[in-house]
Amino acid sequence: MKATAVSAASGGGGGMKAAALSAASGGRRGRKVTALLAARATRAHRKAWAAVFAALTLTSLLLGAFGLTLASAWSAHPRVERYAGADLVVAGDQTTRFSATSLGDRETVSSGLTERVRIPRTALAVVREVPGVRTAVADVEFPVGLAGRSATGRPWDAARLAPYPLRTGRAPQRADEVVTGGGAGRVGTRLTLRTGGRDAAYTVVGVTGGPRAAVWFTGAEAHRLAGHPDALDAIGVVAEPGTDTGELAGRVRKALDTAGVTDVGHRAAGDPAAVRVLTGHDRGEAEHLDAAPARGELLMALASVAGTVVLVALLVVTSTILQALRQRSHELGLLRAVGATPGQLRGAVGREVGRVAAWAALVGAAGAVPAYLGLRALLDARGALPTGLDLTLPAPLWLAPLATAAVTVLVARIAALIGCSGAATARPAEALRERAPGRARRAAGLALLIVGAGSAGTAALQQGATAAAAAGAAAVTMVIACAVLGPWIAEGALRLLGAPLRLFGPGGRLAAANCAASAHRLGAAITPIVLVTAFAGVQLAGGATLTHAGDAQARQTLRADLAVRADGGLPAGAVERIRKVPGVRAATEVVPGTVLLARRQLGSPELERLPVFGVTPERLTGTLDPGVRDGDLTRLRPGTVAVGADRADSLGVRPGSTVTLRFGDGQQARLRVVATYERSLALGDFLLSRDELLRHTSMPGAGRILVRAEPDADRKAVTKALAQAAPGARVERDPAPVRGESTDQALVEVVSVAVVGAIGGFTVIAVLSTLALIAVGRRPELRLLRLAGAGRGQLRRMLRLEAAATVVTGLVVGAVVASVPLLAFSTAMAGTVPYLPPVQAAVIVAVVVITTAAGTLPPVRATLRGRYPGAMGR
Repeated sequence: MKATAVSAASGGGGGMKAAALSAASGGRRGRKVTALLAARATRAHRKAWAAVFAALTLTSLLLGAFGLTLASAWSAHPRVERYAGADLVVAGDQTTRFSATSLGDRETVSSGLTERVRIPRTALAVVREVPGVRTAVADVEFPVGLAGRSATGRPWDAARLAPYPLRTGRAPQRADEVVTGGGAGRVGTRLTLRTGGRDAAYTVVGVTGGPRAAVWFTGAEAHRLAGHPDALDAIGVVAEPGTDTGELAGRVRKALDTAGVTDVGHRAAGDPAAVRVLTGHDRGEAEHLDAAPARGELLMALASVAGTVVLVALLVVTSTILQALRQRSHELGLLRAVGATPGQLRGAVGREVGRVAAWAALVGAAGAVPAYLGLRALLDARGALPTGLDLTLPAPLWLAPLATAAVTVLVARIAALIGCSGAATARPAEALRERAPGRARRAAGLALLIVGAGSAGTAALQQGATAAAAAGAAAVTMVIACAVLGPWIAEGALRLLGAPLRLFGPGGRLAAANCAASAHRLGAAITPIVLVTAFAGVQLAGGATLTHAGDAQARQTLRADLAVRADGGLPAGAVERIRKVPGVRAATEVVPGTVLLARRQLGSPELERLPVFGVTPERLTGTLDPGVRDGDLTRLRPGTVAVGADRADSLGVRPGSTVTLRFGDGQQARLRVVATYERSLALGDFLLSRDELLRHTSMPGAGRILVRAEPDADRKAVTKALAQAAPGARVERDPAPVRGESTDQALVEVVSVAVVGAIGGFTVIAVLSTLALIAVGRRPELRLLRLAGAGRGQLRRMLRLEAAATVVTGLVVGAVVASVPLLAFSTAMAGTVPYLPPVQAAVIVAVVVITTAAGTLPPVRATLRGRYPGAMGR
């Protein structure tokens, strides 16, 4: 160190020694001594605190940004558009619930439904009779194919609920008349619209200012085309002038309860089907069905990310502060030896760290706002949020970064107390003695390793979110264990690397000797490298493994040569006509959807949303090969289901058993298992009959027909015949594989980018600061080596080889730490070994190598410059 820490901080006056010796004279004077120690130490160690400042700034920035995002997601609500002119909206309950007893307590979980929960038509008459209701308008919606694109059909009466006034023309009066949104058609135009799989001609009699992808029919025609004449999607209510909206909502609610009006369909026991009365922002829930489930998924994802960032921040900040204080251990020991009390030492270090942390936290809080806006932009750009979900942020919540800044300061103060505890509690006579890591630390590290391995074992036995959470917990626990066991890991690594290092001549022998003598120092250096390798590896490889295995299964599953699809739904009977086309061997209609599986997981209730497909079973294996393990897929009919092999094993079912599922509209069905299959990563955990799934799909039309031609058939002739068999449909060559993806796939990708970016930023700071602090502390050692005759080239080679040993040890240990939970997770979820794209692996290695090199050589460049070393005290 420069001169000594004591003389550097004394300023030539009374100094720390005199201040420490006079500490016992009184409380006020003791506080002055503490302040003096803190102020002078801060000035004397500006370079060391610069690294701590950077780590704390990034911590405050990231915590503030995620805090703002969490606050905006918590206050988010669906946008009100179609019902902006309605005071109330009566709609079905778009939430399903599942209750179970866990540890003697009754727990209930809920999940949003993405398909329309309809209400009985009788509710319209009940609402119209309520005092204070001026108008009650029935609303339904259905898919429409309009000029080669998808649109939505609705009754014209519902246009007043927005309102969407006519720009030109008049309202539709006959069944073959429609009103279109702006730009979709002109008055007098004849349009061919596809509804319910059939094409029909309609005359445009009016144009509104509403959305272009909307078509309004007469009320009778709209209810006929919707296909459920006894049910409504929603009822928009306009109140009488002067009527209080809250009071009217209460009266409507009471009238519906008195009449016994409930949702349409059979729901599970314990899952109430009460019709909802929506006001204010809640009216948007009746329009944008994906918004509420997406809000819940966003909150869970961000909470998980925030937890990971907090853990990484704690590790990095604590490690950086401890390393900064470790470089001054002799100074702190000297202060203790000359009479400074433990309280004064803790107070001085606490004040010193507090000053740095306060400024860093404020700078990070200021940067949290643009970081939050950037994360919002990323979510929007990647389509991670459904249309209609508004992320709002009320004015008081903009102060969230100040709260996270306070948390950052608190973390820094705690780390400071831990860092100086050894010097503060040591006896004055022993304060200058350097302590070796104790047995308690080793026992704690080994215990954490055992806990991490246990979490990995749990991940191997679970599925879905539970397996992912267990794998993440295993990674976190094992990284902390490696930080605790750093000196012993470094010592073991050097036993393996010592011999290779000595092969590089005098510089290699110096590197081997220094590493062997400073295992504690090397352990501190490898911790951030282990952190980035393990966390980034788990985060990136977890999703990449599932995607890689799923894509491989999807390619193996697809046997079709062609695909037929159409906006507004395929024509009625299209699959039957296509099967009769000459040259067609097999044809299968495939419709995507979602189901919810209610079950107990580790004793607690859980509702898991799963992507599924509905298929026509005739000659199914001609176009799709699910890899049937047991049973017969040709027996797939309404009331039956095929189950993926892994899911079947976890549920304990086989052909002949029954499975209870909840569909996207909340209705529950008990289905008989007819087959189990292997390729569930591509096709999802459940295959249903097409007709079964369409019964519970509120806006059908996204399906396609997969076609396999005869080997000797003329492909062009078959393509032309397919277009004729399904008028208005598109025929695709080389169709994309069938792949079930969860609804939050884009959100997961954005979250992964955010997590890896945060971990990468922390790692750059941690590696640079730790190695820079170590290098600064080694300047006297390097000067002594030069005085002893070591050349500059030898010392540079020594430093490079030490950096290489650090990189290799950190990467290897980090890879091992990541591989344990990843192997358990990938085996449970994909049945394969973990997969990390080579480019991403190369980026991790490059970041580690570059930051290690930047933190090793530049801080000691001045020491190695010149023919002769400078004075030892410089």
